[in-house]
Amino acid sequence: MKLRSFIFGASAAVGAVFFIGSWISNSQSFENILREQVRQQSDDIARLTFSSMYEIMSRGWTREEAEHFLATLRKTSTQEGLAVELYRTPVVEARYGPIEQPAFGPNVRIVMETAERHDDLVAGRVRTTKPLIAEENCLVCHRNASIGDVLGVLEIVHPFDDALQDARLAFQSNAIKGGLIGLLLAFGAIWWVERRITRSVSEVESNLASIARLSDLRQLALARYTPGFDEFDRVQKAVTALAQRLRTIAVDKDILMFEVGLLEKFVITSEVIRDWREYVGQLLQDINTVLHAPILFSVFQIDDELFDIEVFWYRKPGMAARNQIEKSVLEILHRDERFDVGVELHVHHHFPEADEPLSMPDDDALALQIKSFFVDKPKIGSIVGIGVHSDTLREPTQQLVLESILSTLLNVVGSIKAIHKYTRDLEYYATRDPLTDLYNQRVFWELLGYELNRCNRHNTKCTLLMIDLDNFKLINDHFGHAVGDKFLQNFARAIQSALRGGDIFARYGGDEFVALLPESDLEQGYTVARRVLEAAREVVVDVGEQGKASASVSIGMAVYPDHATEPKDMFLFADTLMYKAKAEGKERVALPTETDVMETFRSISDMSVAVMNAVNERRVIPFFQPIVAVNGEGPGAVEVLSRIEINGEIMRADQFIEVAEKMGIIHRLDALVIEAALESVHRSGFEGHVFFNLSPRALVLSEFIRTLRTIVHQSKIPPNRIVFEITERDTVKNLSLLEQFFVELKSEGFGLAIDDFGSGFSSFHYLRRFPFDFLKIEGDFIANMLHSERDRIFVRSINELARALNIQVIAEYVESEEVLEMVRQLGIDYAQGYHVGRPSQNSNVKLGA
Repeated sequence: MKLRSFIFGASAAVGAVFFIGSWISNSQSFENILREQVRQQSDDIARLTFSSMYEIMSRGWTREEAEHFLATLRKTSTQEGLAVELYRTPVVEARYGPIEQPAFGPNVRIVMETAERHDDLVAGRVRTTKPLIAEENCLVCHRNASIGDVLGVLEIVHPFDDALQDARLAFQSNAIKGGLIGLLLAFGAIWWVERRITRSVSEVESNLASIARLSDLRQLALARYTPGFDEFDRVQKAVTALAQRLRTIAVDKDILMFEVGLLEKFVITSEVIRDWREYVGQLLQDINTVLHAPILFSVFQIDDELFDIEVFWYRKPGMAARNQIEKSVLEILHRDERFDVGVELHVHHHFPEADEPLSMPDDDALALQIKSFFVDKPKIGSIVGIGVHSDTLREPTQQLVLESILSTLLNVVGSIKAIHKYTRDLEYYATRDPLTDLYNQRVFWELLGYELNRCNRHNTKCTLLMIDLDNFKLINDHFGHAVGDKFLQNFARAIQSALRGGDIFARYGGDEFVALLPESDLEQGYTVARRVLEAAREVVVDVGEQGKASASVSIGMAVYPDHATEPKDMFLFADTLMYKAKAEGKERVALPTETDVMETFRSISDMSVAVMNAVNERRVIPFFQPIVAVNGEGPGAVEVLSRIEINGEIMRADQFIEVAEKMGIIHRLDALVIEAALESVHRSGFEGHVFFNLSPRALVLSEFIRTLRTIVHQSKIPPNRIVFEITERDTVKNLSLLEQFFVELKSEGFGLAIDDFGSGFSSFHYLRRFPFDFLKIEGDFIANMLHSERDRIFVRSINELARALNIQVIAEYVESEEVLEMVRQLGIDYAQGYHVGRPSQNSNVKLGA
């Protein structure tokens, strides 16, 4: 904005505000004054009229005299532009009879009832209605009246529009004249100020525009003309002083100052990472403030046979210039053996939008003016090399500086590219399951919520499929987790191809998958579910001599809004239907009926509320199952099993654990069980080890260790008597987190046990990596030892391995005396099972075999 425009605009705005405010204020004042004058005139007329009436009435007047008085009053007021009317009230009419008079208006009636004056403004006229109040001397004639009664009403209508209009015209005429004079004065003042300031600014611009090199600062002079304003004089003096300081600092240091200034820009921030191409383009712009370098290019290695060439232009090039620089850069690259004929090169051009195209020298000059810098092996961000085209390469000093800049740019641009790539990968895998490349659980919940909101806005339906592999554990146990992972990958690709375009497919966890089908009702969803069922049957992984790995699926369905309107309810409904499909024989789609809807939601809701109430009311009851020392020595141990009381019944863990996990209260349940169990152990005086099963969800809560530390401290049970069991199957996808958790537990003095050892091929890997104190052998191996030589050999091998690692072994599923005797013969330390002891609420059970 120009100063002249600003001054004029500000003056006009102030003047307009003042003018409008004065106009409104004066107009209102005129109207109020005029209205008050009219009101006063009405009072005078009323007073004269009443005096005249009283004078005549005091002498006694006839009916004819009264009517003549009223007629004369009306005629006289009409000639003067007024309207005066005298009304006789019922009190007078009762004494002297009615006379011819207009009908009572609303104002007249109000005055008769209230005996108070009433004024109003109607259509530019002031209407004054006044009561004639009976006084003591009035009672001489009006014997039927009392003091204070209304004997008559005088109504005066006084027009004031014409007077108001005359006043307004006079004010407007004077205001317009004053405004025109003000505008002329403002224009004159603006012209005078703008003329002096413009001359001063032009002088500054002329001097600054003449500076093309640092040496031009010596000719800078700004004091030849001053505008006469102190502020502008100070600005000119400050600029002159700045030029003097620059001359003392920048003498013979142009290149050094440029390099230092450029290095200061090599600060990598999140904005630089996100917009790294714009950042490099801006660096090129900065380089050109001192050195003429119209082109900067960088080479990145994507893989062994693919390279990206990013070319940054100082100004917008034409097609001939692009082709010319591409040819020259490719010639440089082909001198390196890495860029042979089989290498694929992708060239990307980046330039600012500008009207004037960049002119390029001929081929020979271009080849001589390109400086490149390549590394033998990419180390940072897969960058291979960087180069620049500049005509400053003819000067040895600037060439050295440029080489330094190129080496710095190589590291900076390479780092930016690397961080950009890693950040993009992190963002990708934060939303993806790394094994199957499907959406993960977190993104699934976000998309489910979004889709339900969209359906609500557009009044459409969507279907949720809960897909669970049948007996997938057998694949992991029989073929190993590597085959299981490959099967999951093949399964994900097969199901993805069976879904429609636009359907959302996610891995919820383990062998559970979810598919969200937008704009689909129950029939359409069932059709897709059947295709998923068929696609799952075709998934087979050939394991050579071991056979072929295959598995079927069970599918539960839920339709919005038929079955649920909230994301969590919809998921629980589909999950419940999936378990219904498994209960009906697996490898099928559970199609919900109206009965299912009612029963499922009643069951889900009732169970969720019951579990939540049980946890909130601390109706958590620990049960204790004995773990006996097989050789009969030592106090033995107990395993704490979670139970809750609902409606007077004790529920087992398998009946409510899943509900607690899905409600996100499993960590509270674990803490309550530990607290109640340790309190019972302390009361009973039991001195053996106490085993607790921890939910994998507890591992992701950083505050769980603090909660655990507080509970154990209050129980007065030494931490070395407390052992936490981690099921081997639950540790597969939490290795790093589990390791950190184990370190914290061990540092607190707690014992560690691995449960269900042998249930997966990764058991030995965990045994090697983590510091377990106890090892529980998978119960199926123990129970089958009497009939399977292979299982007996396997148990013996596990026991010998544990002894070598100084780990105590516990045999589960000891259901008979024969199994217990075989456990004793193998030298296993402890036994657990129904033959040894069933779970009970008593923590002081008799231990020993």
